[in-house]
Amino acid sequence: MSKKHILLLHTGGTISMKENATGSVTPDGANPIAEVVHIPGVDASYTVKEPFQLPSPHITLENMLVLKQEIEASNADGVVITHGTDTMEETAYFLHLTLNPSVPVVLTGAMRSSNEAGADGIPNLTAAVKTAASHESQGKGVLVVMNERIHSAEFVTKTNTGNLDSFQSRNGGPIGTVLKTGPHFFTTPLHKETFEVVRVDYHVPILKAYAGMDAFFIKQLSSCDGLVIEAMGQGNVPPEAANALISLIESGSPVVIVSRCESGMVQPVYAYEGGGAALKKAGAFFAGGLSGQKARLKLIAALSAGHGKQLNRIFS
Repeated sequence: MSKKHILLLHTGGTISMKENATGSVTPDGANPIAEVVHIPGVDASYTVKEPFQLPSPHITLENMLVLKQEIEASNADGVVITHGTDTMEETAYFLHLTLNPSVPVVLTGAMRSSNEAGADGIPNLTAAVKTAASHESQGKGVLVVMNERIHSAEFVTKTNTGNLDSFQSRNGGPIGTVLKTGPHFFTTPLHKETFEVVRVDYHVPILKAYAGMDAFFIKQLSSCDGLVIEAMGQGNVPPEAANALISLIESGSPVVIVSRCESGMVQPVYAYEGGGAALKKAGAFFAGGLSGQKARLKLIAALSAGHGKQLNRIFS
């Protein structure tokens, strides 16, 4: 078997930082993870690039586009992106929506910085490279590998602020695990639609529903390109908020419904005022089991690709 060529894209985050004497975690000059160009057990050559070095809360959709372009311009057999964990699931899902890669694309990061006790950066990078170098990873969309678990970008989310096992998948679980010999998959994600994204400068905020929510915040959003609302339960909101959402829909702004619950699917089943059935009848789109942040990315990708009139199908 010929030696694999792996593209390593380092973008910053905790995996590239160090803890100082006061206990603060910050960037510290050279990226320590960029020096790792040999993974035991993987016969590969590496191209190492650092498109930017940013804490993940600083990552923008424009940065995600840069990564997409780097991957598309590469002739590598697999791609690994190191990334901060706060927004890693969003970058992974953006690439999942906009890439149609013939090679594995894997994101990883760290919950502990490089000089902390129990640092997980090198183990996570090792597992990610093993996954990207395996032909078994092809055709499974963009993947996230953390703590030796392999997740589909569509469902993975950060569930704990500091735990090493923070990354879990909503409505299911990991699609595989990384063993000493390489990745082992339990299942293959369903085929997904990709979007030809040409611009990302859309204003699509996310609001969370709460008891007694009124029209105040929603009325401020009339100039936005769309709205994602994290509704209660299966897709319900208080009556005043519902009336404001219906007015927003009638003005031409797409409104996407997700649940504020940690798992489960939204469904337009409740027919009382503010219930999901009334919102669906008014023209709201229901995003299944997607989280708010991922439904936002999907709406932006669909609008950018010119699919604004096909949102019923896209969010079905």
